[in-house]
Amino acid sequence: MSDEIRRITSFQNPRVKLIKKLRDKRGREREGRFVIDNERDLARALARGYQADFVLYTPDNQPDLPDLPPHTLYEVTPDILEKASYRDNPSALVAVMVSRPLLTLADLNPTRQPLILALVGLEKPGNIGALLRTADAVGVDAVLFVDQALDLFNPNIIRTSTGACFLNNIYATNSADAIQFLHEHGYRVAATVVDGDTDLFQADFSGRVAFVMGTEDVGLSEDWVNASNQRLTIPMIGQVSDSLNVSVSGAVCLYEAFRQRRI
Repeated sequence: MSDEIRRITSFQNPRVKLIKKLRDKRGREREGRFVIDNERDLARALARGYQADFVLYTPDNQPDLPDLPPHTLYEVTPDILEKASYRDNPSALVAVMVSRPLLTLADLNPTRQPLILALVGLEKPGNIGALLRTADAVGVDAVLFVDQALDLFNPNIIRTSTGACFLNNIYATNSADAIQFLHEHGYRVAATVVDGDTDLFQADFSGRVAFVMGTEDVGLSEDWVNASNQRLTIPMIGQVSDSLNVSVSGAVCLYEAFRQRRI
């Protein structure tokens, strides 16, 4: 850090006000910025090439992040850090990052992406983040962000994905283009539906496979159901449970594919 410490002592400081604007999607899109309030997530974003605009920290808890240029660091009081943080119990820092546009299907090379996860219109950021985290754990090659009203830099997506949202394998698209792409390039589309006719543990997930996950309340659209080659059902023997949370369903499916592909 430089000899001259940069300090922010007022809630009216433009940087503090900017962080407030970044709490919603419209502000993030307008400013081309997003917020990270966790040291681990910041380190993972930096490792993936994201750039920090500025970082707030308290003098008693300076983050140890050597990749940050000194001019991006600002010392603040604990109450300012607490105000700027999304968390009830803030961690060591709040960082404002420069956004990057999502990749599109034009950037996706199907010959190198044999396993795809398509997330169609999911509405809960926690589910999206959890699925991104699982997708990374099992080695999913590409994630299609389909018809999403949420942006990838939603703070709950960042938090629950544990940094997987910063990977360079997420592609924004719509349902029509995604279905066309998957069919043109020979993917077997495996959809989880309530009345599926294929037991998950009897399905074949070798070769090019695309798992498709829809919302919990309405599921997948008729277009996706008709486009699927495998309509999967997850076996259950419980007395009251007739369905699983979408992030749990996705994890079960992805790990079954992972198991098969390791044999």
